[in-house]
Amino acid sequence: MSGSAAEVGEFALIDRITAGLGAGGPVLLGVGDDAAVLRLVGDLAVSTDTMVENVHFRRNWSGPEDVGRRAVGACVADAEAMGAVPVGVVVSLAMPTETPTDWVDGFARGVRAECEKAGAQLVGGDLTAASLIVVTVTVLADLGGVAPVTRSGARPGEVVAFVGRLGWAAAGLAVLTRGFRSPGAVVVAHRVPEVPYGEGRIAAEAGATAMIDVSDGLLADLGHVAKASGVCIELDSAAFEIAEPQQAVAAALGGGDPLGFQLTGGDDHALVATFPPDKVPAGWTPIGKVVPGQPSVLVDGAVPAVDSAGWKHF
Repeated sequence: MSGSAAEVGEFALIDRITAGLGAGGPVLLGVGDDAAVLRLVGDLAVSTDTMVENVHFRRNWSGPEDVGRRAVGACVADAEAMGAVPVGVVVSLAMPTETPTDWVDGFARGVRAECEKAGAQLVGGDLTAASLIVVTVTVLADLGGVAPVTRSGARPGEVVAFVGRLGWAAAGLAVLTRGFRSPGAVVVAHRVPEVPYGEGRIAAEAGATAMIDVSDGLLADLGHVAKASGVCIELDSAAFEIAEPQQAVAAALGGGDPLGFQLTGGDDHALVATFPPDKVPAGWTPIGKVVPGQPSVLVDGAVPAVDSAGWKHF
């Protein structure tokens, strides 16, 4: 069946989106009722994230599957940053009535693909009409008896380390805003983040004392950790490995420092955490340390030359 959302109708669209979904594992009751029912081992961690067309994505830059995957990934990363295991995802989609059903089908494929990658299940949601496409995702995650890793636990003497990718999405955005589509690797990174699923739990079990996902930029997000913990965080620029596509974009844009992408770029949803020196998990890259001082983030002992404010909606 093709046509627009209005021609197909709400309930037929819901049936298309949820076809084949059912109960299983911790999901006792999935889609098809007024609410889903999940059985958890430990405390529940919940987070919500919203993406708005022409603010967070543009349809001429990102396909519907990209939008679905990115929406789920951005939200689930918040649960990962607490050390929780994602179990269920609820997705609300608002869209113009003339939206092609092919777009809705692609979006649904992206949502389900990213849920599968994250180890979670789509358990419900909502559809409604709007003037633009707006996607809201809520993740339900199980702490499994482990204490949540908050932003406030960093202490002097600890190591700052990250896992995932930094600055790839920002380089992609810089390319797209100038009307180009290459290097392809950074463009793809802007469209769909590579969230390091499972690493949040690994960090929690290893002894992480504070953690956050990098959604607004490394400096800005570590600034939240520094403020909540009452510490200073010092980053070592030599610890960052600049990928060739990032170098190419920086050179094409006038020869700026490509490290700026990694320090200020968001939307890759890497995880960054603080650990006792002997507790950094394999696969995590140390990039700095926690020291006494006024809450701040320094690079090579100084206030960074780049804008560290990060993304702000208002």
